[in-house]
Parts: sequence; structure tokens; C-alpha cells
Amino acid sequence: MTELLIAAALWIATHLGISSTSVRARAVSIIGEGAYLGAYSLLAVATLTFLILAWADAPRDVWLWYPAVWQTWVALLVMPAAFILLVTGLLGPNPTSVGQERRLADPGTVRGVLRITRHPVQWAFLLWALAHVPANGELATLILLAAIALVAGFGTMLIDRKRGAAAGDDWQHFASVTSNLPFAAILTGRNRLALREIGVGKLMLGLVVYVLVIASHRWIAGVPIVI
Repeated sequence: MTELLIAAALWIATHLGISSTSVRARAVSIIGEGAYLGAYSLLAVATLTFLILAWADAPRDVWLWYPAVWQTWVALLVMPAAFILLVTGLLGPNPTSVGQERRLADPGTVRGVLRITRHPVQWAFLLWALAHVPANGELATLILLAAIALVAGFGTMLIDRKRGAAAGDDWQHFASVTSNLPFAAILTGRNRLALREIGVGKLMLGLVVYVLVIASHRWIAGVPIVI
């Protein structure tokens, strides 16, 4: 369990800590943007791998609650939306993504899933983590979920802050017609839902990935889905 706590702390520190301090700016000034992004990507993969391996080796005998069958359905019902956000977010352009900052100046960039949230990938991971909490009362898994949720949730705010400081008016316009919280811009009349822009193919791909993960859940997570 100590190893898992260290891995979770490293995962959070390398994402939220570096992003919220001057470490990134100093590193970029020394080694350049490209080298920094490469090094940071390797660090992110390393810390995530450490987190997963530490979770896999952690003891499974500390339970805060014993989930009922209905609690499994929370994840089953939420995860389709998470996978759709993940697939559409990864396959579509996004000015909040690394290397795509110039898209902020394009007036037509707010399309598809960006009308729902400007951080679809981060929200996919946040929904995944939160949806699995009711179905997992075991401490080691809750630590893993908390680490993922913290990075995904606070990560959206840090991205907004960095883009706002760097892009000025372009960011202000983009932020005014989008929202961090899914559907907030649509519900407040600042945008509209346009499923055609997302595309049937991407929506179906998200659902296919969901079904595949459900079918292989025992192999991926080590436990079957109880329904």
C-alpha cells in the first residue's frame, strides 16, 4: 500500500505540480519546447505505469464498503458516455490539446464534441474514475481512482488557466462559447448540440470500444463485471 501511495503522489505531482508551477517554463527555456514535450510524455507514461503496477501489487483486504449489484450499474450506465467523449475527443481537433493552440484563432474550430465540453478526453477519464467509485469499496482501487480523478478534474482548470494566459482574446472568445463542465454552454444558450458534427461513425466507435472493454473487463481489471 505504501508503494501505491508513492505512485499516486508521483502521478499527481508530475501532472498538477509541474503544470501549476514555474518548472515547465524553466525546463522549456533550457531544453526547448520539443524536447520538453518528449521528456514529459516519457515521464507521464512512466508514472502511469508505476501507478498501475503498484495498484496491481497492492493488498486487496481493506474494504471501506462492500458494493451491491446496483452500484455496478452506475459504471455500466455512465461508461458509454465516457467512451464516446474519449473517442470523439481523441479523433477531433481541439485548441486545448498540446500543439493545437493555433486553432484558437479559427472561428470554425468550435464544432462537434467541443460544443459539449472543451475537455472531452479529460472528462472521459474523470467520468471513468467517478463512475467506478460506487462499485469499488476496496481501498487500493479507491486510491487509484482518486489519483486519476484529481489529475483529470484539476487538469482541465490548469489547461484553461495556461491557455488564457497565453492566448488572450482568442482564448476569451473560445471560452465564451464553450464550457469545461459538459453541456453547460448548451444549457446556458452559449452554444448548441450538433450531433451531425460529431458523426455517427465516431459515436458508434465509442460504443464499440465500450462493448469490447466490457467483454474483456476480467482480463483488463482482473475482476468480472457483476450484474
